[in-house]
Amino acid sequence: MTHAFINRIATAVPDYEVHDYFLQFAAANLETQPRKQTLFRKMADRAGIEHRFSCLAPADDASGAVIDEAGMFRRGAFPGTSARMDIYETAAADLAMRAIDKLDIGSANHEITHLIVASCTGFSAPGLDLEIVQRAGLSASVERTLVGFMGCYAAISGLKLAHHVIRSEPDAKVLVVNCELTTLHLKETTDLEKLLTYCLWGDGCSAALVTSSEEGIRIDRFKALLAPDARDLMTWNVRGDGFEMVLSGQVPAKIHSVLAGNIEAILHGDTVDDIDLWAVHPGGRSVLDAVQRTLNLGSEALAPSREVLRAYGNMSSATVMFVLAKMLETARARMKGCAMAFGPGLTAETMTFRMAS
Repeated sequence: MTHAFINRIATAVPDYEVHDYFLQFAAANLETQPRKQTLFRKMADRAGIEHRFSCLAPADDASGAVIDEAGMFRRGAFPGTSARMDIYETAAADLAMRAIDKLDIGSANHEITHLIVASCTGFSAPGLDLEIVQRAGLSASVERTLVGFMGCYAAISGLKLAHHVIRSEPDAKVLVVNCELTTLHLKETTDLEKLLTYCLWGDGCSAALVTSSEEGIRIDRFKALLAPDARDLMTWNVRGDGFEMVLSGQVPAKIHSVLAGNIEAILHGDTVDDIDLWAVHPGGRSVLDAVQRTLNLGSEALAPSREVLRAYGNMSSATVMFVLAKMLETARARMKGCAMAFGPGLTAETMTFRMAS
């Protein structure tokens, strides 16, 4: 049987570190509501995030009239979706190429047979896939697939597609790119839940090479789960003033119920004790805590996920790839692993894997 292997993963973030700046912006929205502002600061401090990066260069004063250096995000007159998509067209391609260049494909670029691009934070046509083909020097006949608007679990969906390609075409070489500019959808609001949700998001991109060459992470099996009666707990909609994320406080409890009833199916016959590596999408500290409690994992089991959350925040579909990249650097041969990510629906996409010998 032919197996697909994630041979290499490269990651990239934009130049601008904005976590503290964006917290100051959010707190300033609550200036006339001191009790709510105090609660916001307390909850934000417990989020487990220290750094986030954005394609938007911050202005000098987060409480001032203009939020970004370019002057597009002005208090009371934030840009509409069209202007945000103009930024996406340029910034997404630039960030994607940073990650792809770090993969060091070099003269083997014409050997790439398939390109899979996942993104849920912007739209354009001709789009990001064609920009990558041109700027990375890929063959004009490369087979392109876009995984669009699936949210944080799209990384697993992209790897699933790459897995199917390799299984059917063992000589294929698949480039999988996850590029998200979540901070483009900054909004003015005094809604505490929305402010706290926004304070999770950062921009980031991953690029992975998937082939049948036996090195890196061997992809084994997948399992998709859809939580009943949870459709409205996590949503991602296009609005006139950008995209709007709703992330209910009930999400961790629903993740618990989904995992608790399906762990045997997720692990395909293995037990939790058989798994050495847990690459869990760090959608937030409460999400990681819910997974850890449900699976009764040790305190260090989710350390790679917590470190990615601390250093970058939630970068939507790219985030779990950052976790897998850490494991490629440190994990030992033949270790067994399970990756999982959660998104709108409420959907859980999971993947079992093994480090190559």
